[in-house]
Amino acid sequence: MQQLLKDRERIDDLQRNGYRIIQDPGRFCFGMDAVLLSGFVTVRPGARVIDLGTGTGIIPILLEAKTEASHLVGLEIQEESADMAMRSVKLNHLEDKISIVEGDIKEADQLFEAASFDVVTSNPPYMIGNHGLTNDSDAKSIARHEVLCTLEDVVSQAARLLKTGGSFFMVHRPFRLAEIMITLSKYKLEPKRMQLVYPYVDKEPNMVLLQAVRGGKPRMTVEKPLIVFKEPGVYADEICDVYGY
Repeated sequence: MQQLLKDRERIDDLQRNGYRIIQDPGRFCFGMDAVLLSGFVTVRPGARVIDLGTGTGIIPILLEAKTEASHLVGLEIQEESADMAMRSVKLNHLEDKISIVEGDIKEADQLFEAASFDVVTSNPPYMIGNHGLTNDSDAKSIARHEVLCTLEDVVSQAARLLKTGGSFFMVHRPFRLAEIMITLSKYKLEPKRMQLVYPYVDKEPNMVLLQAVRGGKPRMTVEKPLIVFKEPGVYADEICDVYGY
């Protein structure tokens, strides 16, 4: 049997259903953005869900804990991350509910049937090109920078995989919001919900959560801001709810 934990890896408690996740601090550990996205996503009972660029599988595992999805898929291009995600699925005995597929987001429509998912999620790389990039081959750079896929790659593939009326959920950076809206519109994904995330009430937002519907009618709800910290080191109540504290 495949070894569950490899060198330098650790097991972290996810505070949901007793679920845990395998991570390697030397590569890339999931952040608050993935957790907040899982809290923003809505999934109807029986829905099929795919997470594009799933990393170590954090979003499918959290969504399995909080929804009644019939099946969840995580697509990840990096072999080591996909392997960790597969082992985390086994660790939590979720093999019947979650599938991890090693593959390229840009080829998602060749790996899966068109219009075969009710929900697509993604926590894609935020940074454009080589801005601030030191090593374009390590796991952290691939997760943070558009080295292996672009915003348009993610959005276009989400549109192909979604059924009409299906929802695409994404977390990104506010400085790219105009580009995001234009790209969603280009691929007939109508923005329906948006929530800005602020580290503190008196600071600028550093994340944006978005829901877009394939073939939806124009009308978007801007939800009340999400404030992360009440004071340094103290999470706001809404953040505690998302984390399950």
